[in-house]
Amino acid sequence: MNQNSFDVLILGAGAAGLMAAIEAARRGRRVAVLERADRPGKKILISGGGRANFTNLHTRPDNFLSANPHFAKSALARYTPADFIGLVERHGIKYHEKTLGQLFCDGSAQQIVDMLMSECADAGVRVILSAAVREVRRSDSSGAFAVDAGKDTYSAPALIVATGGLSIPKIGATGIGYDIARQFGVAIETCRPALVPFTLSGAEHAHFADLTGVSALVLASCGKRSFREKLLFTHRGLSGPAILQISSYWKQPEAIRIDWSPERRLLAPLRAAHARRDLAAAKAALRAQLPVRLADRLLEAASPQIWTNHALDELEQRLHAWTIAPSGTEGYEKAEVTAGGVSTSALSAQTMECRSVRGLYFIGEVVDVTGQLGGFNFQWAWASGAAAGRAV
Repeated sequence: MNQNSFDVLILGAGAAGLMAAIEAARRGRRVAVLERADRPGKKILISGGGRANFTNLHTRPDNFLSANPHFAKSALARYTPADFIGLVERHGIKYHEKTLGQLFCDGSAQQIVDMLMSECADAGVRVILSAAVREVRRSDSSGAFAVDAGKDTYSAPALIVATGGLSIPKIGATGIGYDIARQFGVAIETCRPALVPFTLSGAEHAHFADLTGVSALVLASCGKRSFREKLLFTHRGLSGPAILQISSYWKQPEAIRIDWSPERRLLAPLRAAHARRDLAAAKAALRAQLPVRLADRLLEAASPQIWTNHALDELEQRLHAWTIAPSGTEGYEKAEVTAGGVSTSALSAQTMECRSVRGLYFIGEVVDVTGQLGGFNFQWAWASGAAAGRAV
């Protein structure tokens, strides 16, 4: 078994880990990145439909969910979307804004991984692939960390944990980051799947199941949070950007509210002078603004017996505040990220270092900071990685 000594060890060659490595190595640190997979940046590669939604122009602290909503402010302020865009442009990567500030590569997500690996190579970072971590120890005398990974042991006075969350296990996600936190007595906020489709059961599933593939622009709400984006019916329940967004804020057994026609009154044609008021007229009005099958299905569930003004008011109100109680989610297999994680109360907001364990850092998705859909989680990876890399 070989002994390999460095100034900094980083567990995980994902977005946060590679950024931390680049920043630390630029400052003259001898850095090794240990990655259990046989290639770096697997989650980057599958993001944004293979084009990597690598940041969001409108990144603000309120785009993030955490037990401490203020924690992310420092790192996000010190490494901004403009900083990462500058890196992308220096490497000649062409990109475009899709919607709502979301930036994607014109070509492939592989360009982002190649860029990060090129930066690592230029800075002298050693990236070691197929190096699954078996054990992490800390010397009582020196305080240095020793990591058994692959066939070797690596040691350094600083250890950065960038192992990601539990989402998408098929590309190698594990809970090792949380295991390391527990080993060193670091608190963890309860983890759950986030940015994840909902499942429906019983009567609600039966009512909507055959609408699989139908989508509509809606306002989805849970508690005080609302998102105006597309909803998509699936064979198991609900998906689409609006649902993925609201899922991060949902907890069983809460209901979500759906406004099927944000900012537009669906039944206005029935209010006109001498207008017909019956099921056929209501269907025509809804079909003019919603997919036909969805319009019919909503009226099947909610149309009144008598089409009075009061009945129209009630139906209109229901169509703008339709309640659905998900039976659950599609779980970590379909979740884009993991909510919860290493408690921010245990970390320095400036450096990501553990307050109670000198030299131990947690960054990226393993930390209890979860971005909304649209490039925010990558911006948190870049920002938290930069914060730790500049501190080690």
